[in-house]
Amino acid sequence: MQYSPQSVAPEGQSEAGIAASPQLRHYWHVILERRWLVIASFVSVLALCLVYLYTAPKVYQAVVRLQIDREAESSLNLRDVVVSMSTMDQDYLQTQYKNLLSRSLIEAVIKKEKLTEDSRYNKKLDVAQAVADDITVSPIRLSRLVDVKVEHTSPGKAAAIANRLANEFIDNNQLLRQKRTLDMLFFLRSQASGLERDVQKAEEDIQNYRTQTKFVSFDERMNIIAEALSQSQARYAEAKSRAQSSQAIAAEIERHVAAGKTLDTFPAIAVDPQIKQLQTQVAALENELAGLLQRYKDKHPSVIQVRSRIAEARGAIERAAQQIAVTVRSEAMVAKSQEESLASLVAEWEARQTEWSRAKMQYDVLSRKAETSKALFNLVLGKMKEIEMVQKDKANNIRIVDEASVPVRPAKPNVVLTILLGMFLAVVASIGLALFVNYLDDSIKSQDDVETYLRLPFLGYVPNIKSNSIVERYLNSHLHPQSNAAESFRTVRAAISLGSRGNKLKFVTVTSTIPSEGKSLVASNLAVVIAQTGMRTLLIDADLRRPSVQKAYQLHSPVGLSAYLTEKVNNIDELIHTSEVPNLDVICVGSTPSQPSELIGSRRMIQLLQELGRRYDRIVMDCPPVSAVSDPLVLSALADGVVFVSKFNKVRRDHARKSVQRMQEAGIHICGVLLNDIDFEGRDSYYYSYYYYQNRYYSGYYRTRTTAAPETKKPEAQPETSAKA
Repeated sequence: MQYSPQSVAPEGQSEAGIAASPQLRHYWHVILERRWLVIASFVSVLALCLVYLYTAPKVYQAVVRLQIDREAESSLNLRDVVVSMSTMDQDYLQTQYKNLLSRSLIEAVIKKEKLTEDSRYNKKLDVAQAVADDITVSPIRLSRLVDVKVEHTSPGKAAAIANRLANEFIDNNQLLRQKRTLDMLFFLRSQASGLERDVQKAEEDIQNYRTQTKFVSFDERMNIIAEALSQSQARYAEAKSRAQSSQAIAAEIERHVAAGKTLDTFPAIAVDPQIKQLQTQVAALENELAGLLQRYKDKHPSVIQVRSRIAEARGAIERAAQQIAVTVRSEAMVAKSQEESLASLVAEWEARQTEWSRAKMQYDVLSRKAETSKALFNLVLGKMKEIEMVQKDKANNIRIVDEASVPVRPAKPNVVLTILLGMFLAVVASIGLALFVNYLDDSIKSQDDVETYLRLPFLGYVPNIKSNSIVERYLNSHLHPQSNAAESFRTVRAAISLGSRGNKLKFVTVTSTIPSEGKSLVASNLAVVIAQTGMRTLLIDADLRRPSVQKAYQLHSPVGLSAYLTEKVNNIDELIHTSEVPNLDVICVGSTPSQPSELIGSRRMIQLLQELGRRYDRIVMDCPPVSAVSDPLVLSALADGVVFVSKFNKVRRDHARKSVQRMQEAGIHICGVLLNDIDFEGRDSYYYSYYYYQNRYYSGYYRTRTTAAPETKKPEAQPETSAKA
């Protein structure tokens, strides 16, 4: 039978909230369970802490405070001259903090303070590292202050080392600054010498180039070639325009003549004053001729004279026009010649201007080179002057704010802190050890273990019966019905009866994983509480190897189960013994046989159980442990159910699970698991105190009934009360 419990959270409450409190309570129970381990661990760790305080040497701490400013903040305030630090102040400060612990600085302190002869360091292989381990650099937040702490067993030596370290650090910083200044000055001087030679060479190159090119000046404002070129270009443009105009007029005259027209009608000629005057004369003579022809004939001397004069005037016009035309052609030729001459002059000046521009480009290159050399040379000279002034400045950016004084009280060990820390570690170690041991402890201790690891129903708890008498232990439910143990057995009886096969459980076997788990005690008391319900009950001691029931019921008869199985006795009535418990009979083992396994599995055993089943309502059989022998498997296979007993905090989960698995593989029905031997009032009270107090609350009922029984004079009252319970 497999059983898997399921927990259901109440409405409105999460599973996490339900589990949180039990989980914390579980840890508290673990600590209480292993309280002696916790106490021993706590005392041990605290004792070690006290031993350390007693044996540890007293260490004194001296503190010197330094102020570290920026390197550029000198009296001359010449920034970026010899500043080799990063632009980030924090980088510079962190570098200085590391330099305080540099090996070279510490070795200088060791040499001057003769620490190799100091008892604290003379046995160290690496004295410098040992001294460095005693030095702590502690920057003060949001400031440029830093505390240098030195520890030593001698207070005076601690102060001396701290002050020596600070002074050496300041001196080294000053020497480093001076060295950087001298190195920079030497570098600048060497650079200045080279740059001076470069400046002289650049100026010589410029002068030589001027002589080579034979140009007077390379200044744009004094460039006569450009000016001459400009004038020539203007004159050339004018001559070209004039030549083009003259040539156009001459060409028009030629076309005018080719068209058969007279030259005096050409507009450029017609406007000539001489032509206009002659044309006026011709017009006047023609008017005079017209007047004469009205009076005279054509051969009249006056008419002939006038006509002659007109012809002379016309000839004069023709000659004047021809002269003007010749003049125009001549001017066109002269203008063309002048144009060509000026074009040649312009080309010459353009060539010279191109040559000048090309020469000026090279000149500009030489000039820029010379100017650059001069600028660098002047810059280096200026820096040299500044560094020479910085070299005379002896200010240091690191100074001592407070010198280390001789400490009065030791810094280590810190008694209060060490004790508090020791107590904290003791608590953590003891609790951790308890939890670790509990983690390693995989024994069955609770209902959760039964339901989680064995996957079986939980029948109940049985408390430890504190009595050395086997009779009182095995008959506790009869002799002390008001006890917690009796109530626990009644709870187990109810759990078995209300189980899945409660109405069919006539034969019940009781077994366990290993010996000494209290299975015989459980079987006896379970038979007692069943008998108290009025059922005819039989208790059979089926442990043929180590019987114990006959001692509890004080049966000394040699006739028992072994005698019947070996056929020495055939009458069953001889085996059955009546106990002092009403409705309860007992069959003991008698003498122990030599072959118990064969007898348990024999046909005679089956016949015996069949016959007893017809006589009794309930039969409880006490069987050997499952892991020890095979008898319980055989008997449990014949029974209707098995009550599995597990002693509290004794059986390992894996061992019990394998025993349960063996029975389940054999098809045996297991009613459930019972946890036995729990000390509710003692060592196990932290687990089951609630269970104990519940039983104490109801135990008053049985005391009342027991007191009332003699008054009513009813001897049957006790069994009846127990049966009702």
